[in-house]
Amino acid sequence: MRGITKTAAAVAAAVTMGAGAAYAVPQVSNVQMAQRANSRVVDITYDLAGEAAIVTLGIETNGVAIPDSAVTRLSGDVSVVIQPGTGRHIVWNAGADWPENVTETAKARVTAWSVDAPPQVMVIDLSGGTAATTYPVFYYPSMDALPYGGVTNSLYKADYLVMRKIPSGGFNMGEYPATTAVTLSKDFYAGVFEVTQEQWYNVMGGARAANFTDAASRAFRPMEMVSYEDIRGTAAQGGGGWPTNDSVYEASFVGLLRTKAGLSGFDLPTEAQWEYACRAGTTTAFNDGDAAANVSGANANTNAWLDALGRYKFDGGYIDGVTAPAAGCGPANGTAIVGSYAPNAWGLYDTHGNVWEWCLDWYQAALEGGADPDGPDSGSGRVRRGGSWLNAASLCRSAYRYFNDPSTRNDYFGFRLVRTLP
Repeated sequence: MRGITKTAAAVAAAVTMGAGAAYAVPQVSNVQMAQRANSRVVDITYDLAGEAAIVTLGIETNGVAIPDSAVTRLSGDVSVVIQPGTGRHIVWNAGADWPENVTETAKARVTAWSVDAPPQVMVIDLSGGTAATTYPVFYYPSMDALPYGGVTNSLYKADYLVMRKIPSGGFNMGEYPATTAVTLSKDFYAGVFEVTQEQWYNVMGGARAANFTDAASRAFRPMEMVSYEDIRGTAAQGGGGWPTNDSVYEASFVGLLRTKAGLSGFDLPTEAQWEYACRAGTTTAFNDGDAAANVSGANANTNAWLDALGRYKFDGGYIDGVTAPAAGCGPANGTAIVGSYAPNAWGLYDTHGNVWEWCLDWYQAALEGGADPDGPDSGSGRVRRGGSWLNAASLCRSAYRYFNDPSTRNDYFGFRLVRTLP
């Protein structure tokens, strides 16, 4: 079932506990649904044949799917990779998820996704910290399906790493007239947030080496004072070989995540992946898609369009836009708590401002176009994108690019993770 979504559904009387027959669909079969006596807990069973698959659950009533946000209190054989077998079991706490509704026309829709074509959202559980031998991975059909009240819960900025699937496709990279056509042939996950200090600490441990370490907010602010080599390893450690190879130092952030999550493809984004994800289909200076937005004249510094999208020098980065923030200050200045501004159309936050985000590529003046560009074979600096709290608005636009030696650390350098799918 590679690259194909398989579904099966069963009708159940959610109040009377009745269960109907499953539709005959390959891979998933014998889906049955029953409500427990004197409760609003629902048991769903199914059989999975063929290869292992990621299984998700949806609920329909009167032929209409109820919101994913009402199907989050789940346990059992769901939201993870499930091995083939019979009698797989999901428990849905409908009373907690959907307390205001009673129906006798509910359907459970069990969906099996190929592991090579997984669902919309992937979450890596980092809460076990450095002592954990594995980081569990969970999958959800949408952002609305995330438990604990959704992505605004601070757990997703500290102990869980949330990634949103970005569809493959093409776009014009750069700004007119210096644009180039790019095609990305593979879907990839991109971090909904920049990697935070707590997420870094959960993986790497050690001292908290960031600059903005206000005790009340540091967990939820982006990791900074972090170099390309800190993230992937030095050349001597095997982490400097891109684009010849994607090898990383096993004890680096990316190396540990690959090993403990048991998945390949985790890395910094290529420069093309970064701009494609930032733009989310837009061609404007900022990813709100507003054709009126510009960065000319006075708007190159203080910019009303950017005010809604990210932290920059004249929107809290500096005190009154004049005085540099002190080390350890709260999130009113310097870096902001991730997710404090509006997301783009693909649900990604802070791609404008907050911290510059490292990309994989060596820098060259001319953009590389074509299919899956990976940058030049060598260079003196690695690309960074997105601008930061330190910069004026003109440096935070979707197409602006700069570079630094891969060993460089600054309190305005951070990163966002991606996972490229097979």
